[in-house]
Amino acid sequence: MTVSLAQIRETSGEVFTEGCPTRVVLDHIMSKWGVLVLLALTDGTHRWGELRREVQGISEKMLASTLRTLEADGIVARTSFPEVPPRVEYSLTELGRELMERTLPLVEWVAANADEIVGGVRRR
Repeated sequence: MTVSLAQIRETSGEVFTEGCPTRVVLDHIMSKWGVLVLLALTDGTHRWGELRREVQGISEKMLASTLRTLEADGIVARTSFPEVPPRVEYSLTELGRELMERTLPLVEWVAANADEIVGGVRRR
């Protein structure tokens, strides 16, 4: 490992402690649906229906809630076009792109190791 929690706390204070905003951010971006929505948006701008199809299994309510949260956090941009019928598009902001540049290696690791990990749990 290149950095530890203790090293982060040496430079940034008591981060990741109870009541710290860092825990809220982790909850938003690393939740089951948050990370999948963000991953879908790494491919570019998507409309609502495209996201719903891309993030298989997500309900309309959870997609709406997740997008609202990520938009409020400044990670996802929502662009509404004044036309009939209304068109809304979602994309990563600069902050969101930076986040995903750092998150994609973790996602790749999960994809490469999931079968072994889940299979290992079943064998135990």
